[in-house]
Amino acid sequence: HEREHDREISELITKHEEEMENLRAELNKEQQCLLDELQQQMAATHKAEIEQAQLQSQTLHSLELEALRLSLNNMHTSQLELTQSNLRKEKETALMELREMLNDKRAQEVAILQSRHQLEWEKIKEQCLKEKEEL
Repeated sequence: HEREHDREISELITKHEEEMENLRAELNKEQQCLLDELQQQMAATHKAEIEQAQLQSQTLHSLELEALRLSLNNMHTSQLELTQSNLRKEKETALMELREMLNDKRAQEVAILQSRHQLEWEKIKEQCLKEKEEL
């Protein structure tokens, strides 16, 4: 019984680790897709702002272009940090929920196994008592 119990717990732990790894991989993939999309959007915005700046007068061109570049870099950095922070929070929340769910499931299965073990123990005790009485 103990070996079976240990095996079942080991299987649960392995399954838990596999599910956690799958979730991590999925979240990392989603984060990378979102970052790539954001970079493409920022690149398109950057290109449009540069083209607009080139239409302005030549004397203001270099100063305005530098200001746009710095502003865009700051916005890009801020948006990337915000996106990463949000993804990290979502990932942590999802992992905590999964961890709680798996722990609850594990606790239920352990309780069921303990209950079965107790029932089998009681049956064996009863059988022993009957055999003693018969002897």
